[in-house]
Amino acid sequence: MPFLLTHLVCRDCGQRLAPDISLTTCPVCGSNWLLSSYDYDAAREIWLDELVYRDASLWRYEELLPVNYPGFSVSMGEGWTPLVQALKLQQELGLERLYIKDERQGPTGSFKDRQAVLGVAALKQMGATEFVLSSTGNKAAAYAAYCARAGIRLWIFLTSMVPNEKLRELGLYGAEVVKIAGTYDQAKKVASDFAARRKLPTDHGARGIPDVDGMKTIAFEVAEQLTRLQPLPDGRWRVPDWYIQAVSGGIGPLAVWQGFLELNRMGLIDRMPKLAIVQAEGCAPMVQAWENNQEQAEPVIPRTRIAVLATGAPGHSYELLRQACLSNGGTMVSVDDGETFRAMRRMARTEGYSIEPATAVAFAGLEKMANQGYFKPDDWVVVNCSGHTFPAEKHVLEDEYVLDLQLGQQEGQSATVQTRLEEGLSAALANLDEQVTTVVIIDDNPQDSRLIRRLLQTYKNYRVFEANTARDGLDLVRQRKPDLVVSDLTMPEMDGFELLTALKSTPETRDIPVFVVSAKTLTIEERNRLEDQGASLWQKGNFNTRELVDHVVQTLGVHQDAEPSTPIQTTVGEVSQSVKSVIDNITRATVLVIDDNRRDARLVRRILEATKRYDVLEAYSAQEARELLDEQDVALIVLDVILPDTDGLSLMQELKATPHLQHIPVVILTAKELFPEEKEAFAAQQCSVWYKLSLDRQALIAHVDHILQPKG
Repeated sequence: MPFLLTHLVCRDCGQRLAPDISLTTCPVCGSNWLLSSYDYDAAREIWLDELVYRDASLWRYEELLPVNYPGFSVSMGEGWTPLVQALKLQQELGLERLYIKDERQGPTGSFKDRQAVLGVAALKQMGATEFVLSSTGNKAAAYAAYCARAGIRLWIFLTSMVPNEKLRELGLYGAEVVKIAGTYDQAKKVASDFAARRKLPTDHGARGIPDVDGMKTIAFEVAEQLTRLQPLPDGRWRVPDWYIQAVSGGIGPLAVWQGFLELNRMGLIDRMPKLAIVQAEGCAPMVQAWENNQEQAEPVIPRTRIAVLATGAPGHSYELLRQACLSNGGTMVSVDDGETFRAMRRMARTEGYSIEPATAVAFAGLEKMANQGYFKPDDWVVVNCSGHTFPAEKHVLEDEYVLDLQLGQQEGQSATVQTRLEEGLSAALANLDEQVTTVVIIDDNPQDSRLIRRLLQTYKNYRVFEANTARDGLDLVRQRKPDLVVSDLTMPEMDGFELLTALKSTPETRDIPVFVVSAKTLTIEERNRLEDQGASLWQKGNFNTRELVDHVVQTLGVHQDAEPSTPIQTTVGEVSQSVKSVIDNITRATVLVIDDNRRDARLVRRILEATKRYDVLEAYSAQEARELLDEQDVALIVLDVILPDTDGLSLMQELKATPHLQHIPVVILTAKELFPEEKEAFAAQQCSVWYKLSLDRQALIAHVDHILQPKG
């Protein structure tokens, strides 16, 4: 088929630009809101003659898509999802023509598949090998699947509100997942800065031409499918009276509106549908602005349990959707979480549709609009039904498939703390490069691989994966594309020499540096063979572990500026004999974390328990802490300053005045800016103070080790 993309248009100034989908900014006004334009007359003639004979997928509309199919084999048959009449629900709501556009039937279960397949095809066209995006969930799953199919390494930045099931799905696809303990808008900021630092292409969302053009095919399908149900006498395609969709950032209805505009321009339809934009009440900046007749939406802090709709700053998307709604009587409504979950149960029980909460928001909005008299009984109403939660079993994934970054303001924090957000963000980004540095250790002896892992992570906050067979290790390297491989030589099925040959034989892995750590006595020929393939050889028993770590750091291009919290003096030659005693001899002290913010308490628990040196208890009030201290032998207390039943300073003074508790050291971990008198009081009792927004995890571990681990 002919490629009919003729030019791009700036949405803001109208400037006509070259048909280059890699363009992201208008050179005239600087806007990054661009739109594709096609030869619509030619497309109309082709569609009238050929469309009926084409495959049932979004690629049936390829003349109005910005990449050619099958030029890039990333498609999984997305598109042409069912349009099903909701017979019971329409009767309950007093409607005659209510239809569900069932986007759950896409490859990853959401309408984001349309966005992802075009986006990834465009990346392949541009020769990209890595990509960065931020997401509230479904887009991440779609891009992870298509990037896996296309062989593109994907970095996904998500908020901690995204369910673990969704995170495991992303890990299963092999995506690099970075979880942000903050808002979605903060996650977008971190992702953007990360992409800029690494010079990687990043997601443009509603501003991305392939993304919008992929999603606009929903409009094409809806009109064509409604026409098949009841053709119009003049041969035109049928347009719904209402198109309803729940939104986060707004790309879905923006794209669908664009699709209907293009059909109108082609003369296939003669009117536009009314848009109904539905948001979760706890994160409804568009609806708030709409109801107040504001031209721009003010950002809000999300306070909804519907995580995938928690975009607090819609920006220019609202302005465009507002214009679309105003043009022909559309509207924006919000529904609370209770209404959403009731709609979710109702859809399952009346129509047999199991839908995720984000989709239930749209159906709750539909019900609200019906009760408020928005619809005429004979209106054609179409609701976008999208999204699922795919449960990936934890045991099928290696650990550390998620990176966890902590930033953001919690409820109740002062304005002073909020002003420190950028400082916390900078600190997080400064540490992120180290956190995403990936090492794969391949050794058939789990004790050996575990000790080498601990050696590296004692000095640096690297992400280290282990494989205990060469074949598993090769698969892990191909999937993770690490910065360094550490491998044994003597392994069953495939030895280190074969593994090294396999790594060096493919362009994706041949440039990864390899350290060989082995107890095998090598011949001169074997040594030469390793050197010829660029491997760095380390003979077990002949070097100190610090030498290995220093060389790793130097190879990875990171300055070694940190001393280990607990130096391990054993040599690698003593691995098999000493690893058990090294681990067993570590004292497992009990730490009590007192914090009413359960997420923060769990974070500290994970940080400390990951060292395998501490058992951690959690208390969420002073009273709970007192009860635990009466029952447990606690070696250290990590204390927040703000508690529901007292303040941290008062509790600390109470503890220090209690004879059997006064010996317990206390570490203060707070998001509150302390007053001078509070600092003096804590200092007088030798309590160190740590701030949540700028927390250095490794430094905290080192401090706890210094307090609790036996010296010498």
